[in-house]
Formats: sequence, structure tokens, C-alpha cells
Amino acid sequence: MTIPPSPAAGEQRAYAARLAALSDAAAFAQDFSARHGIGHRSASRLSLIIEELFTNTVRHGYRGDCDRPIRIALAAARGAVTLFYEDEAPRYDPLAGLAAKPASLATPIESRPVGGLGVVLVGVLAQSARYAHEDGCNRLWLELRTAA
Repeated sequence: MTIPPSPAAGEQRAYAARLAALSDAAAFAQDFSARHGIGHRSASRLSLIIEELFTNTVRHGYRGDCDRPIRIALAAARGAVTLFYEDEAPRYDPLAGLAAKPASLATPIESRPVGGLGVVLVGVLAQSARYAHEDGCNRLWLELRTAA
């Protein structure tokens, strides 16, 4: 699968990095899915990924609500959705740690640290992914299959 280098194709939205805007980003994903005939299960996966990325950007990247941008673009083609996600938070590659199983999964649940598993979830739900830090932005391309 070749992930396009830019979000030129598809539908794009920009949001202020505020947790209150998360519902608008989720509605964008749901509406996009409905317009493109994407089934409930795939649409739910797409929404979950966007919610995880958005929440992490606001809480950890920007360190709280602010007016800095989060940009999302979606494109559907041949049984797949491509998600382009971009923010201007400090450089962070969410894919860097996906090769190894998080150590916290091997420990009893009561002694695990809170957080850190959302990125693993994103990696499991996406069929392919690419990250780049370009022009002062974190850019993430994910492909999700929508058909068997």
C-alpha cells in the first residue's frame, strides 16, 4: 500500500486543539463514513483512532487546550480509508515504539502505569502507517481496510 504524501485528495478539516472540539472531529469521521458507505465496524475503528490521536495531541503534545491546529484529512478508495493527521506540537513519532510489546502488558494490571496503550491500539487497528516530522509538523498517515 502506498500512502499518499499529502492530504490533497479527500475531505479535510482543521480544529483548535481543545477537548471540546473532539466531538466535532468524531462527527466528521462518522459523516465521512456514512457518505462513503463505510460499515459500522470500520467507522467505529476510524473514530476511535481519531479520538485517541486528538486526545493525546491536546493533553500531551500541546499540554492542554489551546488554539493551535489539529488537521485531519480522510480519503476513501478501493476498500480502504486513508487518514492523514497533523499537528504542530513538539516532535513525537507515535509509531516509534510499536515494534516492541509494551512492558506494561507483562505486569499485573494493578501495577501498570496509566496510559501509553492508546498508541498500541492505533497500531493494531491500522493496516499500515507512516510518520514524518516536516515543516514543524507531526504528520501521520494511516490506512484502515474497510472491506474483507
